[in-house]
Amino acid sequence: MADLIAYGTYVPRHRLERSSIGTALGSPAGKGRRAVAGYDEDATSMAVEAGRDALRAVGIDWALTRLLYATASPPYLDKTNANVVHAALRLDPSALAVDMMGSVRSGVGALLLAAETPGPTLAVLSDIRTGLPGSADEREGGDAAAAFVFATEGEPIARVIAQASSTDEFLDRWRLPGAPASRVWEERFGEHIYLPLADAAFADALKRAGVTPADVDVLVAAGTHGRAVKAFSAGSGVARVADDLGATVGNAGTAQPGLLLANVLDQAGPGQTIAVVVLADGATAVLLRVTEAITGYRRAKTVAAQVDSANPSLRYADFLSWRGFLTKEPPRRPDPVGPAAPPSHRSSHYKYGFVAHRCEECGTVHLPAVRICVQCKATDRMVEVPMADQLGTVATFAIDHLAYSPSPPVIAAVVDFDGGGRFSCQLTDADPAQVAIGDRVEMTFRRIITASGVHNYFWKARPVAKPSATAKEA
Repeated sequence: MADLIAYGTYVPRHRLERSSIGTALGSPAGKGRRAVAGYDEDATSMAVEAGRDALRAVGIDWALTRLLYATASPPYLDKTNANVVHAALRLDPSALAVDMMGSVRSGVGALLLAAETPGPTLAVLSDIRTGLPGSADEREGGDAAAAFVFATEGEPIARVIAQASSTDEFLDRWRLPGAPASRVWEERFGEHIYLPLADAAFADALKRAGVTPADVDVLVAAGTHGRAVKAFSAGSGVARVADDLGATVGNAGTAQPGLLLANVLDQAGPGQTIAVVVLADGATAVLLRVTEAITGYRRAKTVAAQVDSANPSLRYADFLSWRGFLTKEPPRRPDPVGPAAPPSHRSSHYKYGFVAHRCEECGTVHLPAVRICVQCKATDRMVEVPMADQLGTVATFAIDHLAYSPSPPVIAAVVDFDGGGRFSCQLTDADPAQVAIGDRVEMTFRRIITASGVHNYFWKARPVAKPSATAKEA
């Protein structure tokens, strides 16, 4: 099997306090908060962000042969969503990009297929979880993404030492195409079915690895059936069970096992054995052994850091609007026009990969890419410059209350990039009252608008993450 050589995660900055749900609906909603993808985010844009985070560790030019994209909330049907991720990550055209979607179990399936693929493979798990207002899915769900690079070359940070599954057909959770929320059968029935399956898969994986539950340092237990996950964890025989991040992120569905595994790897030491058990339409157990290379693999944007940079000011009404459960009157402006296919394809390196041109004669950086330098007028003397990971500074900005937006006002900013290049774009994940000239920003892949059934993806700037007030107090 291939080894794990890199991983990355993405947790949106918006948080919805569960108490705000209870206040609005007049019913208990529990404690803590859940992560919420912004109005301009979806499972694909989050998959791009997690993939970028993973590829930074191995280099953007890493010759991946496969991209496996798993989600239960695909933005498109009948079209391969993974192609957008492929384009935004600037992968080689020879790399196969495929969707594994429609169910929560597709996430662990993508991980196992990536580990069993001979060529370097990127598995991206991403999900947006919601439910009807006041439901358990709404308050306990969470939005996030995680990405993992497996390869037989490179320096591994963890090795898969065993895996096993147990599958059965039963009705636990389902959602018909076009339905706004999932339906769930009576929980006691699901718990009765899940536990024997999870026990069997875990026992089989332990036997194949030649270890016992006492030899497992950390258990990552994931699944949308909370009672079954907790019951299995309690009876697994493993002393340490990983935090499920339920109080700070919520259950990210397809992405949950990947997010929890990444959080454990952020803190893991050499030689540790990690068990990942996923309860979803059956059970799958994966055992990993952490290598010495983990000591040199420390990410700046750990899961804990992304949790700490949260913005907990999201209003429940805005959350409902973003999820389509509250229809607000649209701006009294002409409806936006969706992007046309031919120009989008012609400019895909810029639109998706955010690649600029630098003049070889004078060094001027051009965004978008051009043939003739605006500074020295040199023609066809350009080299490509990737800009997605470049930091920048807000040179000037405007707050536009008239522009069409699902979440007005629009913050239009002019960004000067470190190393050259000026770019006019929208600023997202920002408080209009707090924006200032000189703010440091980073680029993020977002969905600009959806019109005529077409998602218009492009790049926005957002403030560089700072620890939340809660993190500072801690």
